[in-house]
Amino acid sequence: MTNTKALEATAQALVAKGKGILAADESSGTIRKRFDGIGIQSTEDTRRAYRDLLFTTPGVEEFVSGVILYDETIRQSGRKGVPFPKVLADRGIVPGIKVDTGAKALAGFPGEKVTEGLDGLRERLAEYAALGARFAKWRAVITIGDGIPSRGCIKANAHALARYAALCQEAGLVPIVEPEVLMDGGHTIERCYEVTESTLATVYHALHGQRVVLEGTLLKPNMVLSGAACPKQAGTREIADATLRCFRRTVPTAVPGIVFLSGGQSPEQATERLDAMNRMGPHPWEVSFSYGRALQAPPLETWRGRDENVQAAQKAFYLRSKLNGAARYGKYTPEMERA
Repeated sequence: MTNTKALEATAQALVAKGKGILAADESSGTIRKRFDGIGIQSTEDTRRAYRDLLFTTPGVEEFVSGVILYDETIRQSGRKGVPFPKVLADRGIVPGIKVDTGAKALAGFPGEKVTEGLDGLRERLAEYAALGARFAKWRAVITIGDGIPSRGCIKANAHALARYAALCQEAGLVPIVEPEVLMDGGHTIERCYEVTESTLATVYHALHGQRVVLEGTLLKPNMVLSGAACPKQAGTREIADATLRCFRRTVPTAVPGIVFLSGGQSPEQATERLDAMNRMGPHPWEVSFSYGRALQAPPLETWRGRDENVQAAQKAFYLRSKLNGAARYGKYTPEMERA
């Protein structure tokens, strides 16, 4: 029998006041692109060194509650030979793991994708739990385009997310449910709202159908934004307002927290928009972050693969985490960027 109290306690710890999640679960291909951008080679050693830099940043546990790891990373050890899950747990940071195997073309639905990875997932979850993971993540991608997304695509992804979530809870891991409506395209904020609302309603219907205990889950969604190529870009206030309106209509109050993804936003935009939402509180759930690029871009740019830059890169990561910690209370100001 699943220990729902333990699941609830982990979910609550991940959305503790003033804290959010670092997404450090880039696939080998994604991190190679990031490293290419700063002119360093992606090897097992450079990836380990970079993640060690992030995970050992002094004081970052004040603002980072959990870290999503990649399969390679959860098996690696830091500079001092301590396995990464233990490095994090010893600092009071909850280790997590990305478990999907990526979005693939959905047969019969041109231009749409479904996330795979359910085969063998029960066994993989047991292994990850033994390695120290206490939560997991699965990302579905929904594309807005000409005549898409289709109901078939939304339902296929919602069903996979629900099956994944049920297996996670069976294994004693908190599932982070990530249905990402992509910001690629020229669509308006109104169209993003419509698709996000439809997606979330379908996902929660599927979670209910698979008997997932919502108190032991977290939602990792997109914000409701204008498409990246839309000529009329919505402002911060409009984004915060539309996002909260959409979520109040679709996300049950049993869910402990919403941890937004930063997908395509600059670090400053992601912080500012999170702050704006928290200024509009109180909310039925914690409104937090689970950022990848929006937390990592400044330290990566500072580090550039050089040992002598580690301390400066850690300072950049600490500052970015601190600013998002302030945004959790609605107390971020642009002046803090220059601290």
